[in-house]
Amino acid sequence: MGIKGWIKVHSYTHPRENITEFKHWILSLDGVERLIEVHSGRQQGRTIVAKLCGIDDPDEAMTLIGAKIFVYRENLPACSPGEYYWADLEGLVVRTNKNELLGHVEYLFSTGEHDVMVVVGEEERMIPFVRERVICDVDLELGVIIVDWDPAY
Repeated sequence: MGIKGWIKVHSYTHPRENITEFKHWILSLDGVERLIEVHSGRQQGRTIVAKLCGIDDPDEAMTLIGAKIFVYRENLPACSPGEYYWADLEGLVVRTNKNELLGHVEYLFSTGEHDVMVVVGEEERMIPFVRERVICDVDLELGVIIVDWDPAY
């Protein structure tokens, strides 16, 4: 924590420093949500740091450790065709291209090379989110993702 209340931020945006472009964050900690204005932010080495309005010393900044950052959906840019926000994929049913049920998307993570869906059903599977090779179709309206994936794998 900086002497003027700057905080370190772990961001899932791409690129990571984009998190500081949002003017307002919703901070959630211990079941309490708080709307806060972002004064400024930047990349500092391998870390993202931000200055939040009203957080002016290290003691105040320390109270935010562990808080999750959310932004209003309407502030997110629209996705290009074939692109999706992870939040839109979480919970979708996953079926093979032979209509075998694999489960639902529990969450996603990035390996750097591509994103991976963690699919939970009778067993947990990690399926790469690679269009055309693995992902055959994503239908948000029907709530289903069709994959070219062997259920035995």
